Amino acid sequence: MTQDNSSQADAAGQNGGGDLFNTAAGWVLFAAGLGLGLSILSGKFFHGDKPERPEKLGYVIEGAVEETAGPAEMSIAEALNKVPQAELVAAGEKLFSKCKSCHTVNAGGANGSGPNLHGTMGKAVASHPGFAYSAELKAHGGSWDWDTMDAWLKNPKSYVPGTKMGFAGLPKVEERAAIAAYLNAQGSNVPLPAFTAAAPAEGAPAEGEAAAAAGAVADAEAGSDPKAAE
Repeated sequence: MTQDNSSQADAAGQNGGGDLFNTAAGWVLFAAGLGLGLSILSGKFFHGDKPERPEKLGYVIEGAVEETAGPAEMSIAEALNKVPQAELVAAGEKLFSKCKSCHTVNAGGANGSGPNLHGTMGKAVASHPGFAYSAELKAHGGSWDWDTMDAWLKNPKSYVPGTKMGFAGLPKVEERAAIAAYLNAQGSNVPLPAFTAAAPAEGAPAEGEAAAAAGAVADAEAGSDPKAAE
C-alpha cells in the first residue's frame, strides 16, 4: 500500500512538471504570435512596407547655392575660332596620324576599312564612291557640315546607331575641331562657322582664352585615337 501511494505521488509530480512546462511554452508561443500580429497590423496601418517618398525632399535653405555639373562644353564654332587655323590644322594632322590604319586622305586615295576622306567636308554623308557604307549611315542623309562632323566624331555609334564605325569617339571638342579643320583643308573649303565671344563681366579678369585652347589642343595630341567618317 505504501509503495502504491509513493508511485502515484511520483506520477503526479511528473505530470505536474509537464503541465507547467506546457503552460509556459504555450504562453511564449502566444506572446510571439501576438507580437507578430501587431507588427503586421502596424505595418499595414502606417504603410511601413511601402514608404512614401515626399514630393519635395529636405528643407529649403535661403541663400544656399545649388551645385551644378560644371561649365558647359564650348560649341564647335567656338573651338574652331579660338586658335589660328594653321595651328588647328597642324594639330588635326597629328591627331589624324592615328587614323591612317583605316583611312586615306589624299586625292584619289584608296578605300580601306574606312572610306577615303579627301574632300569629305561639305560632301553628302555616305557618298564616297566604291565604299560599302552601313545602311544606317546611308539613311542618315545630310552633309558633313561642322555640326554633323562634330556630333559624329564625339560618338559615332550614338549619333548613328548601327554604323560600322568602331571608333569610340573624341570627348574633347578641341580635338574634334582640330580633326574637322584638318579634313576641311584636304580638298574642302567649307567656311568656318561664325562665333562671337561674350563680353567678360564687369570687373572680371581677362582670360588667355587662345592660349588655353592651344594648350588643350596640345594635350589632345597625346592620347587620342580618332577615326573619321565611315
